Parts: sequence; C-alpha cells; structure tokens
Amino acid sequence: MNRLVTRFFDTVVPPLILLIVAVGAWEAYIAWYNVKPYLLPTPRAVAMALVTKAPQLTHAVLFTGAAAGLGFLASLVVGTLVAFVFSQSRWIRAAGYPYAIFLQTVPIVAIAPLIIRWFGNGFQSVVVVAFILSLFPILANATAGLTSLNHDLADLFRLYNASRWQTLLKLRLPSAVPSIITGARTASGLAVVGAIVGEFFAGYGTKRYGLGFLMQVTIDQLQTDYLFATVMVSTLFGVGIFALVNLAGGAILQRWYDLPR
Repeated sequence: MNRLVTRFFDTVVPPLILLIVAVGAWEAYIAWYNVKPYLLPTPRAVAMALVTKAPQLTHAVLFTGAAAGLGFLASLVVGTLVAFVFSQSRWIRAAGYPYAIFLQTVPIVAIAPLIIRWFGNGFQSVVVVAFILSLFPILANATAGLTSLNHDLADLFRLYNASRWQTLLKLRLPSAVPSIITGARTASGLAVVGAIVGEFFAGYGTKRYGLGFLMQVTIDQLQTDYLFATVMVSTLFGVGIFALVNLAGGAILQRWYDLPR
C-alpha cells in the first residue's frame, strides 16, 4: 500500500503541481498585461468553452477519431505487408524503400490538395492523409524487425531446409513483433495529426466535422477560447490513442513472449 501511495505521489503530484503553477502564471500574465481575449483567453474562459461546447467537441472527436483510426489500421496492415515483401529480397527493398522515404519527407500540406482533388472533399480524403502520415513508421520498423534476424536461428532454419514461407511465419514475424509494435505506437499519434491536418484542407460541413475543421473555424472567427479548448481536446485525444495502442502492444508482447506479470 505504501508503495502505491509513493508511486502515486512520484508520478501524479509533480505534473499536477506544474500544471497549477502554469495556469496561475497564465492567469497572472493576462491580468498584469491586460491581454485581449482574442489574443490569449483566460484559463477560466477556456474551461467555460470546454463545458459549453462539449457537444460540438464530442461530435468532432468522433469524426476525427474515426478517420484517424481507419488511417492507422490501414497503415498497420499495408505497412506490415509491404515490409513482408521488402524482407524477402534485398533488391526489392533497395528499389522500393526510397519511395517509402519519399512519403515521409514530402510535406503533407503539399500533397493534401492533390489528395482532395483525387478523392474529393470530406471523410475519405482525411483517412488517406492520416494513412500516408502514419505509414512510414510501421513500414520502417517492421522492415527492420523482419530483416534483423538471429544468425544462429537463420542457419538452423536453413539446415532443416525450411521454406521461405516457414521462415517468414516462424522466424521473421516473431522476431519483428516488438519492432512492429514500436512503429504502431509512433504511427498512432501521427494518424491523429494526419486526420487533423487533412480536415484543415478537406473539412466536412455544418453537420459533419472534426477537430481540424473546428480549429479552422475558430481561428477565422477569433473564438480563441474555443480554439484553445479544441487544441486541448485534440491533445488529450492523441494521448489517449497513444496510451490505448501502448496498452494493446504491451498485452501482445506479454502474451507473445509469455513475460512474467
């Protein structure tokens, strides 16, 4: 019991104290310099916006979450499958990997208008942007995991004339599970960012909208308190998605490797 109390104070109390100090400094700065609300709202105004705009924020979280979730799942499946192909041939990997890097290095704001032109405004374009932004971490980590084998185990499989398929399923895939999970953790946060960025360009409408669309509207209308509330909700949502993927990854690793609890 004492260990739990000590751990609670060590992990929860310091960030909570820092948050209280930061909010107090924020409030004092606005009062001291008489900052206009449209430039920087007070913490109380942001809290009020969180309460009064809760239905709209919840609606937006659901749409952004759906787009981010679909984009993340698509990147997980496609990235892992492409990594399987890359792991089978050094020549295929050398030919295809530069194009995977291209997806990571090209600014998403540069290709988002093209995606909207090809897929149209709305939900489907947002999913594509989230997919593109979250694909590379899974592809890179899965490829690294599938190609980084224990040489002794690889020699053992060759000694017993294991087929390419048997080697993939019984040696490469088990070895790559931690790397795939690491890529998924990174990709989950990028999928949320991709969905929000996609909504800046694709948007939805007055009845179908996400967090990115709300940010754009609140910026245009100088509703800074509402904007801060949307940013806070977006941040918490991203943290929640990362935590969910992290828990799922930990459970998979524990089951896969039968780690002690």
